[in-house]
Amino acid sequence: MDSLPRLGYGLGLRPAYYEEILSSRPPVDWFEIISENYMIPGGRPLAMLERFRADYPIVMHGVSMSLASVDPLDMDYLAALKRLVDRVEPAWVSDHLAWTGVHGVNLHDLLPVPLTHEALDHVVDRIARVQDFLGRRILVENASTYVSFAQSEMTEWEYLGEMARRADCLLLLDVNNVFVSSFNHGFSAEDYIDAIPVERVAQFHMAGHTDKGNYRIDTHDHPVCEEVWTLYARARRRFGPVAAMIERDDNFPPFSELLAELQRMREIDAAISGSPERSAA
Repeated sequence: MDSLPRLGYGLGLRPAYYEEILSSRPPVDWFEIISENYMIPGGRPLAMLERFRADYPIVMHGVSMSLASVDPLDMDYLAALKRLVDRVEPAWVSDHLAWTGVHGVNLHDLLPVPLTHEALDHVVDRIARVQDFLGRRILVENASTYVSFAQSEMTEWEYLGEMARRADCLLLLDVNNVFVSSFNHGFSAEDYIDAIPVERVAQFHMAGHTDKGNYRIDTHDHPVCEEVWTLYARARRRFGPVAAMIERDDNFPPFSELLAELQRMREIDAAISGSPERSAA
């Protein structure tokens, strides 16, 4: 496996917090960007990104690779992504196990993948081609899902493990997505965490979601809930000191609230490892 840096505790870099980050240099170990927001030849987004990357490690996270689509890979998209990779020199690059469109139409959503051997073969081949083109291994994230196919040949966690092994990619384990999908589909989130291969997980996502009563939606607009914190502790005990971060994409709170969530991560991890707690102050 490639030796990835142990970056510690990060946040999603969002324009709502640009000025505060630049003025206060907060105790955040690294920032994750949405790749598509910076895949342009110039302008303010890239200029701002250059300022952040001077002080913090950067990770790139995409939403449009459409790894599970039956459309051909978008080579123009991948070329633009590679140019950004070459410019930013991120610690790593990630995207989702999902498809985002068909027949050239981008539906701007992360749509579920059939859990079949045929679909697995297809995704493994596409990941391999993406990695060959980028010249690096990528991280693939488990997306939250709200519907399932009539027939499945394996569980999602079995699919992910086999995909990572065969494609020789790494995994971005979104703990909130595991919880949301387990609630929506009635499977055990704990079984999911316990079955993912330890050696493949290189990053955690943590986020809040919207509770609709009989289903939940991954909205990234609430604080992390207690059930997800409990699942995070289980994941941390299993996977060890991989990089972890908080995502927030709407209903932005004061930046201090995100720092408090990072501090809670540190406290959970310190309790698990028995090491002194690291202060975010």
